[in-house]
Amino acid sequence: MCAYILRRTLSTVAVMTMVGVFVFLLLRLAPGDPAAVIAGRNATPQVIAGIREKLGLNDPMPVQFIRWVRDMLGGDFGTSIFAGRPVLELISQRLEPTISLSILTMIISVTVGVSFGIVAAWRTGGFVDRLLTAFSAFGYSVPVFVIGYFVIYFFAIKTHWLPVQGYLPIERGLGPWFVHLVLPTVALSFGYIAFIARVTRASMLEVLSEDYMRTAAAKGASSYTMLFHHALKNAGVPILTVIGIGFAYLIGGVVLTETVFNIPGIGRLVVDAINNRDYPIIQSLLILTSGLYVLINLTVDLAYTLIDPRIRY
Repeated sequence: MCAYILRRTLSTVAVMTMVGVFVFLLLRLAPGDPAAVIAGRNATPQVIAGIREKLGLNDPMPVQFIRWVRDMLGGDFGTSIFAGRPVLELISQRLEPTISLSILTMIISVTVGVSFGIVAAWRTGGFVDRLLTAFSAFGYSVPVFVIGYFVIYFFAIKTHWLPVQGYLPIERGLGPWFVHLVLPTVALSFGYIAFIARVTRASMLEVLSEDYMRTAAAKGASSYTMLFHHALKNAGVPILTVIGIGFAYLIGGVVLTETVFNIPGIGRLVVDAINNRDYPIIQSLLILTSGLYVLINLTVDLAYTLIDPRIRY
C-alpha cells in the first residue's frame, strides 16, 4: 500500500507538471498581445513596449516559465493585471460562495442520487425505476443554465418564494445564507443527481444478481441488511468513482450557475478574468483547480481499499 501511495504521488507530480506547461503555453501562445489589451486601443507602441517589459513578456519562454513556477512554489501567484491586487487575495474573497454552493450540491446530489438508485435497483421495473430512467435522460440532456432559468422563473418570479439572484455571507445569518443558495443548488445538482442515481442503480443491480445475495435472502436476511450491509458495500467502488469524476462536472457547472444567479464566487471571477484577459488570475485558477481535481482522484483511489478489502495494490 505504501508503494502504491508513493507511485500515485509521483504520478500526481508528473500530471501537475504537464498541466502547468499546458496552461503556461496555452495563454502565451493565444492570439493577441496582453500588453496591448492592458494599454488600451489608443496606446502608443512605446507604452505597449513598457508594459511588456514590466510583465517580463520580452524574456524567452523558458525563463518566463521558470520564474512563474518559482513564484508559485513560493506562494506568489502574481498580481491581477486589472485589479492591481494579489491574485490569492482576490481568490480568497470569492471562496466562501463557491465552497458553500459546492458543499450543498455534493451533499444533496450524493444523498438523493444514491438513495434514488438503491430504490430503483431494489424495485427494478417498477414506478420508481421507470421514473429514474426518464429523470436520467432529462438530467443528462438539459444544460445547467436552462434549469437555472426555469427555477428562477417558477420559484422566484411567479411564486416569489425565493430570491432571484445574489448571495449573503453566512455571517449574516444561517437562514438568509441558505435561502439564497436553494435555487443555485437545485440547478447545479439536477444533472449530478441523475448521473449518480443511474450508476448506483446499475452497480446495485449487478451485485443483487450475485449468488451470495440469493443465499442471504434464503437465510432470511432482512431487506435493510441485504441492501446496505451487503449490496451497497460491494457496489461502493463504482459509486465512489462516479462521485469523484463528477467533480469535473461540478467545476464547469459552478461557472455557469454563478453567472446565472449572480453569485460573486470563483466562477464569476473566472468569467471576468477571461473577458479581461487577466493572465495571472486565469493561470492561478487553472492550476489550483487542476491540483484539487488530481488530489480528489488520489483520495478516491486510496479510499477503494476501505470500501472493498479485496482490492490490494
